[in-house]
Amino acid sequence: MFAKPFRVKSNTVIKGSERRKLKADIAAAFPSLSADELSELVPNKEEINVVKIYAHKGDAVTLYVLHKNPLFFELEKKLYPTVYMLWRYPAALPTFRTWPLVLQKLVGGADLMLPGVVVPSCGLPDVKRGDCCAVTLVSNRAPVAVGTAAVSSAEMQSLGFKGRGVCVLHTYMDNLWSFGVKSCPPTLPDAQSEVQSMNGEECEVDERDNDKEEEVEKCVDEKEEQNPSELVLDQACSGIEKLSMFEQEEEKAENCNEEEEENQDNHKTPQEIMDALLLRCFLHALKSKVKKSELPLLTSTFLRNHMFSCCPRGKQLDIKKSSYKKLSKFLQAMQQQHNLVQVKELTKGVESIVEVDWRNPELRYFTVEETDVEEVQLPDDGGETPYHPPEITTLYSVSARLDPLFLDANKRKGTVLQPAEVRGIVTEYVKKNELVDGINKNYVIINPTLCDCLLEKSEYQEIECLKWDDLFSRVLERMQECYQVVFPGQTPVIKKGHIELIDISVVSRGSNKKVTLIKNLEVYGLDPSVVATVLQHKVQASSVLQPIPGTKGKILVQIQGNQIQKVGNLLLEHYQIPRKYIQGLEKAPKGRK
Repeated sequence: MFAKPFRVKSNTVIKGSERRKLKADIAAAFPSLSADELSELVPNKEEINVVKIYAHKGDAVTLYVLHKNPLFFELEKKLYPTVYMLWRYPAALPTFRTWPLVLQKLVGGADLMLPGVVVPSCGLPDVKRGDCCAVTLVSNRAPVAVGTAAVSSAEMQSLGFKGRGVCVLHTYMDNLWSFGVKSCPPTLPDAQSEVQSMNGEECEVDERDNDKEEEVEKCVDEKEEQNPSELVLDQACSGIEKLSMFEQEEEKAENCNEEEEENQDNHKTPQEIMDALLLRCFLHALKSKVKKSELPLLTSTFLRNHMFSCCPRGKQLDIKKSSYKKLSKFLQAMQQQHNLVQVKELTKGVESIVEVDWRNPELRYFTVEETDVEEVQLPDDGGETPYHPPEITTLYSVSARLDPLFLDANKRKGTVLQPAEVRGIVTEYVKKNELVDGINKNYVIINPTLCDCLLEKSEYQEIECLKWDDLFSRVLERMQECYQVVFPGQTPVIKKGHIELIDISVVSRGSNKKVTLIKNLEVYGLDPSVVATVLQHKVQASSVLQPIPGTKGKILVQIQGNQIQKVGNLLLEHYQIPRKYIQGLEKAPKGRK
């Protein structure tokens, strides 16, 4: 969970009532702690900070920090200890031991697999599925990881110690550990396990044939004469050998599975193959693309931005070739048969994914081979693509009426010019035809061509000359206004008319509830779903996306409450949209004095 950097939302000092509640929650979650130990963890007169963060997948997590070290973190109303707390009280949780080489995998975000668990002679700790537990290394009782049991102790044995053992949430050397003072684990010798392992070997002696008893006893005596460190090294070497043997077996099994899948695919119909590909892309998108902060997520956006990018290399995802035919029917099956998502029609004709069951075993244990997936470059900042505002330029197109004026410059009807080019052509025309007034050079004499192009019929007899500024403004008024939009790295786009402004308005719904509406974000290259997500975090209010009737592909963003001030700050400061392209900012509520 903390393998990637997280975002801090707030950092406050704990209140008296919160301190008492925290102490009670710790006592309930960890009953093995004594009253004195609880007082050390939650002292009455020392400052404890409550830090609220968002993990890289959007999970809301609360940290409780004492002496600059996070001691506990709360996720989905459940309290978990950090390694800093367990180094002080290592017996607070049931523990599973593993080899030091496995720690690198855990720090990288992997779960603890059962083949890597070192089973003591006394057996595994008694845990149920979902129970909080810790992971330690051979020869040191200091925990290096915290997580939840993937299966119960009985199921671990019945599965033959294959599959997941512990779903790891936090490890030594991850970003939560880095949030503290970054101290190293203390050395807590695991002497009891050594004694138990030797006793276990002696117990095995009794079960063997009587003829081999003397030989085994000699071996036991030799091991007892060894130093404890040598014994640990022997155990580690044997454990590494077992792990390497298991990895080889696993590779063979995977190769066999791939061959079986290929043979099965040959016997499947094209429709069944597409159904399997659809489910695979769906699970991959939920597992690695979708974040909690993005919900609710339009189903069309989910398909376009997430599922298509998860399609394996060399294959093409086509829902129409599946048995579902439509995305809505497929999602309905995922909701009713698999209980993976909840889809609701938030607005008429527009469906959104409102909830994802992240703990569903089918999703949790789904794995994706990176080599099978097309390389898609993801942004570094947690999924949000870096935005750069477009460069917008006002242009003018030559109209039929002004065609004679631009004829000498070889500019025909429809030619698009910048204002400076228009001024240059008009100035050149005036000088070429010697129309500058000889008495006052600030005026231009109107000849028949300028008269037809710039004057109204009622002005023919009244106006004989015009000032330079008046001349230029009349020329621009009679040209077709256009605008050019240039996004970084893209070709310029020229469109006729005025550019649509980002419109922010506040309307009242039932019971005098106000909502803020935002339109025309797409014109400036902004994704409405991304803007809605950012606003949702900033103002802590719900957001809804709905299509604008009578438009083609335009989406309206609706935020609860009067949020004009926050929306304006986001557009002006974060996205750097010039104020002249935003209308409705004047309707923001005035701040209280």
